[in-house]
Amino acid sequence: MEVKVQSRDIEKALRNLKKKLQLDGVFGELKKRRFYEKPSVKKKRKQLEAQKWKRKLLKRTRPSGSGPRPGYESNDRTPVRTTPAAVETK
Repeated sequence: MEVKVQSRDIEKALRNLKKKLQLDGVFGELKKRRFYEKPSVKKKRKQLEAQKWKRKLLKRTRPSGSGPRPGYESNDRTPVRTTPAAVETK
């Protein structure tokens, strides 16, 4: 990673460096590695991050962010359950 200092403006160069490091995720990685994380806790955290990422992508793909949530009826807040018998009768 490279940051050029122009006209002796070191403070601006430091801001640029911090911004680049932030965008690369270096600070988050340092924070995670500061203490030991058990493998079971690590697995759980990664699963939660994956779920969060999927929800975020779903939210972006919906045109206006409105409408029923996937897997739910439009006016009902209970999940739609499809059983093999229900699928055959449709």
